[in-house]
Amino acid sequence: MTTRLYYDADALSFDANVIGHDGDPCRVVLDRSAFYPTSGGQPHDTGLLGDVRVVDVIDDGDRVIHLTERAVPLGPVRGIVDAERRADFTVQHTAQHLLSALAADRLGWQTTSVHFGDERSLIEFDVATPAAGEVEALEGWANAAIAENHDVMVGYEDAGSATGLRKAPLRTGTIRVVTIAELDRSACGGTHVTSTARLGSILVRGVERMRGGTRLGFLAGPRALAHSRRADALLDRLALETETSPLELADLFARRLAALQEAERRIATLERELAGIRVQALIAATPAGPGGVRWVILRAEEAAPTALRQMAELASDEAGVVFVATSPAPAVVVLAAHPSTGVDAGGRLKAALSAVGGRGGGSPRLAQGSVPDAADLARVLDLVHADP
Repeated sequence: MTTRLYYDADALSFDANVIGHDGDPCRVVLDRSAFYPTSGGQPHDTGLLGDVRVVDVIDDGDRVIHLTERAVPLGPVRGIVDAERRADFTVQHTAQHLLSALAADRLGWQTTSVHFGDERSLIEFDVATPAAGEVEALEGWANAAIAENHDVMVGYEDAGSATGLRKAPLRTGTIRVVTIAELDRSACGGTHVTSTARLGSILVRGVERMRGGTRLGFLAGPRALAHSRRADALLDRLALETETSPLELADLFARRLAALQEAERRIATLERELAGIRVQALIAATPAGPGGVRWVILRAEEAAPTALRQMAELASDEAGVVFVATSPAPAVVVLAAHPSTGVDAGGRLKAALSAVGGRGGGSPRLAQGSVPDAADLARVLDLVHADP
C-alpha cells in the first residue's frame, strides 16, 4: 500500500522506501509518495527517485506504481516531483472545477468529461449549441471569481452524508472533497491551488460541437499569459511586415484575401485559355490517321496532373481527336476521346494500366491513371494506341 502524500500536503520532495516492484525493477512501488498518478483527467507527475527519472505514474488501487528510466533497488530513496509540471496541472485542474461549477449553476450545463493536455485543457458539456454570448459570459464569470479570491479547501467526508456536491460520488465510505468557497463542492482526488486568485486568469480557446455536446478548450494561469504574449508578438510582427497597425490587420487581410481570390480566378481563366491554345496547336500539328482520327500525343516532362486533365477535357470536345498525355513526376497518364472516334477512353486506359500494374479509369470520353514507375509510361502509350 502507498500513502498518497499529495492528498494533504503540497511538499514536492519526500523520503520513502521502495517496498516492491510490479514485475519489473523499473516499475517501482513506494510506501509513501508525493507523485500524482494519472487520474480523473489529470496527467501524472514526473520527477526523480534518487537520480533516476520518473516518466509515468500509475494508479493501481492501493498502490502507486512509478515507471522509471532505470531500475530502482529496494530500500530508502529520495523523491523529487517536477515542480513546474505539478504547478501547471494543479492550476488547470482547479480552473476546470471553477468553469464546470459556474457553467452548471448559471447556464445549466453539466460536465460530461475533462482532459488536461500539455497545450490546452478540454471540458465537454452536455449542451448541444451554446446561445450567443454564453461562452464569453462563462469566461467573464470565471475571471471575476479569480479576482474575488475564493478559498479552495480540501477535506474528508462520508460519501453517504456529504451534501452540496456537484456530482454524486462513485465511491462509498470516506471521500476527499475539494471546495471552492461559495461556488463548488466536488469529490476529487486531484491536486488544487489554495485560492482562486492563484489561477491568475482563464482564457477560453476553442469551442466545438462534439457527440451532441460542446467541447470547450481553455488555458489557465501561466498558459493564458504565454498565449497572450505569443499572440501579441505575432500581431506586432504581421503589422510591421504589412506596414499597418495590429488593429487594422483584420480589414487589411480581408481586402488582400479578396484580391488574392480574384487573382486566382484570373489565373485559372488564363490557364484554361492557354491549355486551349496548346491543344489547338497540337491538333493542327497532328495529321489525321485512318478514319480521319487524329491521335494527339503529348509527353510532358513537367506538368501537373490537373493541367494535363484540363487539356484532355478540352481535347475531348474536338471531333475526330484522341488525346493522350503523360508526365513522369508523378507518373500519370490521361486519355480523352471524342465520341466520333469510336474510342472508349476509360476502357482502353484501364486495360493498358492493368498490364503494367497501374491503376485508374474513367468514362468513355475521359480517363486518368497512374503507374508505379515512370518507365512504364511508354508501354502504356503503346497499349493505348494499339489497334483494338
